[in-house]
Amino acid sequence: MPENADRPIKKTLLRRLAMDLSPLRDSRDFRLLFGSGVITMFGTFLTLVAVPLQMKELTGSYLAVGLVSVAEFVPMVVCGLWGGAIADALDRRKIILLTEVGLCLTVTILTVNALLPEPQVWVLYVIGALSAGLGSLQRPSLESMMPRVVRHDQLTAAAALGAFRWNLGAIVAPGLSGLIAASFGVAVAYGINVVTFLASLVLLWMVRSQPRSEDTPSASIGSLVEGVRYAVGRPDLMGTYLVDVAAMIFAFSTALYPFLADELGAPEALGLFFSASAIGSLIASATSGWTAHVHRHGLGVIVAAAVWGVAVALAALMPNVWGIFAFLAVAGAADMISGVFRSTIWNQTIPDEFRGRLAGIELLSYTSGPMLGNARAGLMAGFGGTRFSLGAGGLLCVGAVAAMAALLPRFRTYDARTDEHAIRERARREEAARA
Repeated sequence: MPENADRPIKKTLLRRLAMDLSPLRDSRDFRLLFGSGVITMFGTFLTLVAVPLQMKELTGSYLAVGLVSVAEFVPMVVCGLWGGAIADALDRRKIILLTEVGLCLTVTILTVNALLPEPQVWVLYVIGALSAGLGSLQRPSLESMMPRVVRHDQLTAAAALGAFRWNLGAIVAPGLSGLIAASFGVAVAYGINVVTFLASLVLLWMVRSQPRSEDTPSASIGSLVEGVRYAVGRPDLMGTYLVDVAAMIFAFSTALYPFLADELGAPEALGLFFSASAIGSLIASATSGWTAHVHRHGLGVIVAAAVWGVAVALAALMPNVWGIFAFLAVAGAADMISGVFRSTIWNQTIPDEFRGRLAGIELLSYTSGPMLGNARAGLMAGFGGTRFSLGAGGLLCVGAVAAMAALLPRFRTYDARTDEHAIRERARREEAARA
């Protein structure tokens, strides 16, 4: 065989692995939303680092720092659900712009408070809760706008690009944010975040307003209930929520990382453990071109969630830092792939008139799981130790995912080429494009 005979095969393989950038090339509005997300994410990490740092400086209390997250939880849940209702009832672009202005104002208040001779602790709690609420109000509108600005066949690629943006930021932004906050003070960190919100607002203002559906409901408790009923009536959708929540509850264990690092006698490894998942996710998203050729998205979620559990269980058996890091990275990659396929099912099958309310449910599913997972990890570690909690949690994850797969055959056999909801939405979008 000639030396270069396998070059076409290698090129084909590389093309299938390479990230699909077509949504960025083809959609002006997707580029604007993507750019806004990159800018806002950096600014948000600045504040995420600065708030607990300032609370520590002001109080010196572990409890006071932890209560910041507690203050944010209820507004996040309530506003996430209501944000879904208004995303289906009102102009999504307007909601995004108004909440972005609100978020900018909250950071401005934090900046002013940080510049006072005696910064007030209560401001951090109140503004933290307000910021969490505004972010949760905005998220469903952002999520539900995405299918309107990207072609139906590019939704998987768009989800992978969103994951790449987030994971790259999760690796780079916290360290840079910590450096800025520690070197120049929290007031400078907040001030930079204000600038990022202003830049993001310019990009969001340039996004075209999308026409509203003729079946737009009013924002009410009744419309929220209607959205929940729609989700419950779709076993394929319920599978995306239940599998992810089960995987997070049983295998999400970041609360164990400080103890794991201490047991290894390597406290410096703590940062590695926390970054492992993001690094694995980044690598998976950078090589995600193959996901566009997968049509059995339900089975893809099941397999990815099972791999996540297996990787966490194997991490518990590793005797050294790098072994644990490697399997946590594999777990992060599997979680990213699961997220891409879940997003594809949501965006390809949910009618536009329900998209906002279902985005609110999605927000709750992927934010509550990690919180409950860390609670589970701590409880199990109290009974059997760190490695027991990590390993048993991974195995329970695999068992729970297998049970969901058995109980939800419509989710397990979902195929985008034959699913009635995917076919209906594809036809609706093609008709809208011709009109």
